Amino acid sequence: MPRDDAPVAARTYSHAERLRVITGIVTCILLAALDQTVVLPAIPQIGASLHGSGHLSWVVSAYLLTTTATTPIYGKLSDQFGRRIVLVPALLFFLAASALCALSTSVVMLIAARALQGVGGGALMAVAQAAVADVVTPRERGRYQAWFAGAWAFASIAGPIAGGFITQHFSWRWIFWGNLPVGAVAVVLCVRGLAGLTPAGLRARIDYAGAALMVVAVGASLVAMSTGGNDFGWGSWQIGSILAVAVASFVILFWQQRLVAAPLFPAKLLAQAQFRAVLEIGFFNSAAMFGAIFLLPLMLQSMYHATPAVSGVEIVPLLATSTIGAFIAGRLTQATGQARFILAGGTAMAALGFVAMAAAPGTGALALPLSFSAFAGLGIGAVMPATLVAAQNAASRADVGAATGTLLLLRAMGGAFGATVAGVCVELSHGHHALAFTLGFGACALMQALSTLVGVRMAPITLRNSMDAIGGKGR
Repeated sequence: MPRDDAPVAARTYSHAERLRVITGIVTCILLAALDQTVVLPAIPQIGASLHGSGHLSWVVSAYLLTTTATTPIYGKLSDQFGRRIVLVPALLFFLAASALCALSTSVVMLIAARALQGVGGGALMAVAQAAVADVVTPRERGRYQAWFAGAWAFASIAGPIAGGFITQHFSWRWIFWGNLPVGAVAVVLCVRGLAGLTPAGLRARIDYAGAALMVVAVGASLVAMSTGGNDFGWGSWQIGSILAVAVASFVILFWQQRLVAAPLFPAKLLAQAQFRAVLEIGFFNSAAMFGAIFLLPLMLQSMYHATPAVSGVEIVPLLATSTIGAFIAGRLTQATGQARFILAGGTAMAALGFVAMAAAPGTGALALPLSFSAFAGLGIGAVMPATLVAAQNAASRADVGAATGTLLLLRAMGGAFGATVAGVCVELSHGHHALAFTLGFGACALMQALSTLVGVRMAPITLRNSMDAIGGKGR
């Protein structure tokens, strides 16, 4: 049995074997991304059908909460037991929960089923992305990450459109029934594609205490960010109590992880300054992106008088250029073997785009904010795959899943934080639209500027040409 702290011999995979793995992975990512957005247009019909309008936002939030909280757990489990043995049961659980969603007879039942769906969905991103690292060297990995970014952007655009069409012409229940055939294809592809992957980590005792603390800490944080300013005021005792639970859980988790033999977050990985810097960039880049996604439709509706449907379409340049940025970054990392300049350059581009959007919102033609958002999207898109490749590059094969899950957790937390900051900026403006968007996009620019500073100050990241080498020295 391989030791957790030693390199594990890796085999070389043919192009056909890589494609089998990646085809299954893309299907999983598409399924996970669609389920975050496809339900949004159906919320009003769900409320009318189930005769309840209270807490309907939790139909979306419950899924995001459990998905985020379980992501690092699945990453670590897949290191210990193998990608396929973790991903396939999680997929089946996800599909069973989808059926429960479709059969729900009350809002409470639907929220519970969505939470269960998220428990399965947490594996779709973490294990899938870790599986790529099993078959593709870090230097080559960027070009494949562009495929995943494309799948995510497609789902972001197609999800609300498909959800609205299904809701209007059929029933919201078919949104969840539709997961079953797509999920069945994903199961078949993953069973076939991941068959040759073997676990690289040590089969140690599962860190149940760490997993429980992680769920509580992340769950409380997301509940505070989703209810603060909506259900409860930010200065209320309810939000204060939830935040206290989150902080206490994170503190206890920090100390607990230093005591267990096989922690969710390996100490040697978190000890690397380079890995911590990548996490910071991932957090702030995601925060700025979700803040912009929250603000841009509001600005188009309030200052350019676009309809909700049109403003939804006009956010496409931001999403489309993020895919282009991911593709360019993948090619650059493959050609140069370097990642730091992409992290620093991409965040700087995004910061400039958001500065332009914050400077004079509502002035000039509609093409101006759309062009600025597209420019920012290029930078954001370049950073997304670069952070993932850099995080995996810093890890041994035994810790790739843990590294992937940790980064995805920070990204999700960053997205929730960014959307919360954007909402607070709108509240602080007290109805002054121009001020709201100056503050909001200014906050996005500040977060990207912080990321740029981190990228400039971090050590160079040389991507490995080998599957066996450990942590960022390259060869």
